[in-house]
Parts: sequence; C-alpha cells; structure tokens
Amino acid sequence: MIRAFLALPLPDTLIHRLTVLQHGLRLTDPVPRENLHLTLVFLGEQREPDLEDLHITLDNRRLEAPQLQLTGLDVFGGKMPRNLHATFALTPGLKALQAKVSQLARHSNITIKARKFVPHVTLARFAEGEASAPELAARIQQQGAVHSDPYLIPEMVMFRSILRASGPVYDPLASYPLLP
Repeated sequence: MIRAFLALPLPDTLIHRLTVLQHGLRLTDPVPRENLHLTLVFLGEQREPDLEDLHITLDNRRLEAPQLQLTGLDVFGGKMPRNLHATFALTPGLKALQAKVSQLARHSNITIKARKFVPHVTLARFAEGEASAPELAARIQQQGAVHSDPYLIPEMVMFRSILRASGPVYDPLASYPLLP
C-alpha cells in the first residue's frame, strides 16, 4: 500500500514568500520548505495497481493549469488551532482541476472522502494545546495583509507520503504537465 496525494508544487518565489511568513510568525515547528504544496486530492493508502491506473489516466490527459493567488492566513481547529495555513482563492480553474482529478481518481477505483475543498498550504501543525487562538491571531495580525498576484501553475504532481516521527516526507512519484 502506498499513501499518496495529488498536489500543485509552488513556484520558488511563492515558497520564498511563505518561508519568510513562517519566520516572521516565529513558528516553533514550521513545515519544511520542501513540503510546501497545495493538495488537490488526498488519495490515502492505495494499492499500487490503482495508483498506476490513475497515473496512466492522468498521463494521457491534458488538464488546464490553474492560477494560484494567495489571499491570507488562517487556522483549522478554532480556539485550539491544529494547523496554520496560507489561504488561496478558489478560482474557477482551481475548482475545475480539483473536481476533475477527484473524478479521475474515483474512476481508478480510489475512494475519495467527501469534504469541502479549501485551497491552502500548511505552514505549521500544532500539537494539542500548543497554540492558542488569541496568541496566534496577534502574530498573524502583525504580519499585515498577506496576498499575491496570481501564479500560473504548470504542473501537477503525484506524491508518496511517508510518515516518520520527525514529520512526513513527500516523495514525487510522477508529474503531469498542465496546459496554459
């Protein structure tokens, strides 16, 4: 079984911007720069033949490249945040790409959990009780407005996710060019 996901890699200029934000927020355990990406579909633990079938399907498709536009910072977890992330506009192109790759995964015998797609890039994860909302909100407020011009993303990547005690390691399995 292979734990996998489909994601959009980020351009170096955006990765630099996000790492500057991580530093400015004084995060104790920021997500490493090599792990910064925007997940389109988490595939979970899958049999290799099913991932191979999805790979062949994606390799034979020419999907449209979406634009990513940074819109701010937010948390998941309410008053006891478990995740700090950069938010991105849910553009029609990004929404269409996410829906299409979810559909193609389902046609490859992969069960996708139904959940609302919230385009984001995780900047930090928190252990239970590690970050309080008021403290984090104050640090986010100090950063001021966080946004960017749109970036056209030219490829999508299938990653293997290897869980380790030190944190996950993401290994690219295949990349798929996207049409401009």
